[in-house]
Amino acid sequence: MKKYLQRLGRSLMLPVAVLPAAAILMGIGYWIDPSPTGWGSGSVLAAFLIKAGASIIDHIPILFAVGVAFGMAKDKDGSAAISGLVAFLVVTTMLSTNTVALLQGVDVESVDAAFEKIDNAFIGILSGLIAAALYNRFSQVKLPDFLAFFSGKRLVPIMASIVMLGVSAILFYIWPIVFGALVSFGESISTLGATGAGLYGFFNRLLIPTGLHHALNSVFWFDTIGIDDIGKFWDGSGVKGITGMYQAGFFPIMMFGLPAAGLAMYHTAKTRRKKQVASLVLAAGFTSFFTGVTEPLEFSFMFLAPMLYVVHAALTGLSLFIAASFQWTAGFTFSAGFVDYFLSMRLPLANMPLMLVLQGLVFAVIYYFVFRFLIVKFDLKTLGREDEEEEKVGLSSNSSFAKIAADIYAGLGGASNVESIDFCATRLRIEVKEMGRVNQKQIKDTGVFGINIVGPHSIQVIVGTNVQFVADEMTKLKK
Repeated sequence: MKKYLQRLGRSLMLPVAVLPAAAILMGIGYWIDPSPTGWGSGSVLAAFLIKAGASIIDHIPILFAVGVAFGMAKDKDGSAAISGLVAFLVVTTMLSTNTVALLQGVDVESVDAAFEKIDNAFIGILSGLIAAALYNRFSQVKLPDFLAFFSGKRLVPIMASIVMLGVSAILFYIWPIVFGALVSFGESISTLGATGAGLYGFFNRLLIPTGLHHALNSVFWFDTIGIDDIGKFWDGSGVKGITGMYQAGFFPIMMFGLPAAGLAMYHTAKTRRKKQVASLVLAAGFTSFFTGVTEPLEFSFMFLAPMLYVVHAALTGLSLFIAASFQWTAGFTFSAGFVDYFLSMRLPLANMPLMLVLQGLVFAVIYYFVFRFLIVKFDLKTLGREDEEEEKVGLSSNSSFAKIAADIYAGLGGASNVESIDFCATRLRIEVKEMGRVNQKQIKDTGVFGINIVGPHSIQVIVGTNVQFVADEMTKLKK
């Protein structure tokens, strides 16, 4: 399970890497035109930037569906990515409010609010995982001659669409129950004052991977039971020091805590990986600080080191509890980044907002040292600390990858023995029919750094950081 979650975490890196640029575009656009009644309505430039960023941010679930399907598939093949998209489109279409209204025979307005939030990161990841599993199972299946056109990789998206109909049927009954239970839970803790704010902050972060945090948000941020924390803060109709208590505690986390966590991951990364980790952490950290979009940082360790994510959720709850206890308030309409913080300082209901900066600096220190301690103490495989990265740099860019690949392929027993070819950061991951047919000496003579037999049919060839190019050439030979 641990290795499976780490593979999932690595698979998310590709879609996550594109998010910082999109979030920054939206942040700049919102800065230009901060009106919460219609972003971009007062500026063409603001509208352009906001919509450009939203074109990516609003479709995070689709990116996850495609990225996870591609990354978790054994061959990392494009048909797996398409299958992830197909799976996602099926479930989100079948469970959209319009479709549910037709299935239930009711008006759209009568559909359970849970189905308005079916397009979320959890559904994207679930779709990608199912598509990858189907690709690994059916990509080599041969159908009878009269159906031969649909054999192999073409069969995978077809199977994905069929399987997701079943998944949709299950979620049709389960999703509203879970969503409704969380709404009821939110209503029950809304009477607990600062303690309730802390519990909300904890579960808000803890539920991010499932997409069910929207259930809690609807209770506290909007006018579900009369709290309407965001609306009343920005229109000035709330109570100073009270309204904003379900928003303020997020600012120290998103502006200071998470960037500090990113710094801890950078400092604990392996030396030769620091530059690579720095590029993501710098972009993601600035995005979290400036715009409050935390997905790039959170998804970078959410699955690689679940322990850290639980700690992050607990610290978020603590932050909301502290801010609510002292009645330090600020608000947001986009997210709890510097843009919203700066704009909300001018509002009448902002109460001692500068104290949130002081709180944020303290939380930055806490995040940094807690994350660094836990990463080192438990050898958590955060960015740049994966086991695969412990090898040497490997083949140089001047190597003849085609020849090396051919020699390795021959040493593995060729097409008649090689069943699948995959790779990670530095290693080829090969499945063979018979391990006895593998010529280890022939493989080592190519200049690779080593061979690791991990099972009766599984072998790893340690190539180095140029492993992708060798894998690509080997894949050509297999075809």
